[in-house]
Amino acid sequence: MIKGIKVMLIPNNKQNTKMFQFAGAKRFAYNWALAREQENYKNYGKFISDNDLRKEFTQLKKIEEYNWLNNISNNVTKQAIKDCCLSFKRFFKGQAKYPKFKSRKHDKPKFYQDNIKIKFNGTHVKFEGLTDSKKQNKRKLNWVKLAEKNRIPFGQDIKYINPRVSFDGINWFISIGIEIRDNYELPTNKGIGIDVGIKDLAICSDGNTYKNINKTKRVKKLKKTKKRLQRKVSRKYEDNRIGKIYKKTNNIIKLEKRILKLNHKLTNIRSNYIHQTTTEIINREPMFIAIEDLNISGMMKNKHLSKAVQEQCLYEFRRQIVYKSLWNNIKVIDVDRWYPSSKTCSECGSIKKDLKLSDREYVCLECGCIIDRDYNASINIMKYGQSMILAS
Repeated sequence: MIKGIKVMLIPNNKQNTKMFQFAGAKRFAYNWALAREQENYKNYGKFISDNDLRKEFTQLKKIEEYNWLNNISNNVTKQAIKDCCLSFKRFFKGQAKYPKFKSRKHDKPKFYQDNIKIKFNGTHVKFEGLTDSKKQNKRKLNWVKLAEKNRIPFGQDIKYINPRVSFDGINWFISIGIEIRDNYELPTNKGIGIDVGIKDLAICSDGNTYKNINKTKRVKKLKKTKKRLQRKVSRKYEDNRIGKIYKKTNNIIKLEKRILKLNHKLTNIRSNYIHQTTTEIINREPMFIAIEDLNISGMMKNKHLSKAVQEQCLYEFRRQIVYKSLWNNIKVIDVDRWYPSSKTCSECGSIKKDLKLSDREYVCLECGCIIDRDYNASINIMKYGQSMILAS
């Protein structure tokens, strides 16, 4: 099994500059390969393989105009050319759109590192080519500090897969795949049904409820600050407008950077909470997890609920449940979106067709059962999962 890990980097100024140079060289190599493929196609030539393009690129570096490419790690540009050819192959197979040129303004800075030459210890990662100096003091520049200690396993027996370094606008991150042993132990605890929603993130059939993180004071305060900053930026743009042209001043750039940091902070808070929630559910080691197959894209079209659905990150919650269950041999059962989990009584099974969204308690007219609406739905989802297990 291959497990993906993503960790933030803490580079110094020299390392930060060099990493941006690597990202620029990667973008140049990708665009060069794309231009060569397009030029060859117009001249009725066959598809150029990545091996031939890489040989041609090696000769290009000998020209004085492109001499700066010799200061960049060879694997960065070679992998960029390979990625370009791979995107062409995916286009010919109908798996992706036609590849486009990477613009300096809109392209996300990122690059590849060789999976054999990259090295880790508990606190640092060693990159190839940040410095070629033989002096021991300057060779330390190749070692970039990791934000989390001992997060990435290291040793001679560890095999690393596809190391990628990316910049999100504020921080650098490294993502890497690691081969781990498959887990063959089957959990035997009672299955769990999960009802996700907007009022609360998740209500489990075993009685656990996970609240909506967006309703906390901390998140509300950050959202309020963000709204004020956005209005301030909007006023600045209007004040500096010349006719139909908007002028971007240094103060606007500073404000936009503050908004970007706030956006990252809010995203990290939500992501961290979802990871904690899903891990806690998985650690209970249920036999199966039954979860509704919601139409998230359809819910996003509702102008009254779209913002709440987006902030709740329901798709990300489901995605994490699926891959973490796969790691622990827990079966995930998809409950049909048309299954009346909220309208069905969890005690007697009768269906209440006139149940409204405003009714937060389920009152059964047949057996007199009074139960929380969402908890009732989670029990029904769990029972649906049990029936699917017995049927299989």
